[in-house]
Amino acid sequence: MSINQTASQIVQATARYEAFLATLSDADFQRNPADGVWSYAEVYSHIFVANLSSLLVLKKCIEGTAEENNKPTHFAVWLILFLGKFPPGKIKAPARIAAMVKKINPAEAQQLMRNFSQGLQELVPQISEASSSQKSKHPRLGLLNARQWLRFVEIHTKHHEKQLYRIQKQLG
Repeated sequence: MSINQTASQIVQATARYEAFLATLSDADFQRNPADGVWSYAEVYSHIFVANLSSLLVLKKCIEGTAEENNKPTHFAVWLILFLGKFPPGKIKAPARIAAMVKKINPAEAQQLMRNFSQGLQELVPQISEASSSQKSKHPRLGLLNARQWLRFVEIHTKHHEKQLYRIQKQLG
């Protein structure tokens, strides 16, 4: 998939998040469907804070201030990026990432989405010029270059969309 196609998929997914948010009351946005299960607010916080963080490391790859590494991507990671999805099953967010999750309000969610969309729009035209050997470490996937970070953002964003519908089903 090309850089522009991947970016387009991310933009479309973000638009779906925006449309879904518009259907929720403030109370439903905050409500946890069960103990230990994230609310919509926490999912939005996680996905867009993580996406903004991903853009920061992607930018390092573009600017050439990331790690220089010519080693090939591990096969399992390559497969995730190629197939465009995570393996089945639930995976807990790394502790550092989970600690950043907050119960935000709908206005904060909208602002996070705007900030993410703006950052994405600024970086996409520069990705094709990034060296494939400039890589930044992902907490689970290891070193990724700019194109791989963009693909990760797409996969991660779409992955959490499914979580919204699981919450919706649990809340009835």
